[in-house]
Amino acid sequence: MIYYLIAALVILLDQITKWLVATQMEIAQRIPIIENVLYITSHRNKGAAFGILQGQMWFFYIVTFIAVIAVIYFMQKEGKHEKLYGTSLALILGGALGNFIDRLFRGEVVDFVDTYIFGYSFPIFNVADSALCIGVGLLFLKMILDERKAKKGNNK
Repeated sequence: MIYYLIAALVILLDQITKWLVATQMEIAQRIPIIENVLYITSHRNKGAAFGILQGQMWFFYIVTFIAVIAVIYFMQKEGKHEKLYGTSLALILGGALGNFIDRLFRGEVVDFVDTYIFGYSFPIFNVADSALCIGVGLLFLKMILDERKAKKGNNK
């Protein structure tokens, strides 16, 4: 199924970029891409999004295991029938496994995309985080479209 290929590509891109940052940059080293907007900054995170739950590795292992099982279940059951749903789940799966690999083998997650949006310093993130956010966004979009379709069907 194409969705597993999408997840595998997310994992591959995520791990390659993290490996490059981890092996070619010192922690806290910063490379400007677009001055005052986008930097590649070598950063490590032992927690979840925005650095919460620092050092709670067993919690992350358990939550990731449950999430991966659920995503695979829904990809098999529903994802193959709806492209948007399957794509969103594939991105979520790839993102979850990308960060899980870091936690399992490094004991921390390598982050490096450092952005400043309208002067706000957004928390540093990585490819897996991006895939997760896009996947969840697509899932919300699917839910909104399904709701609109259901309301339209009820109005007939």
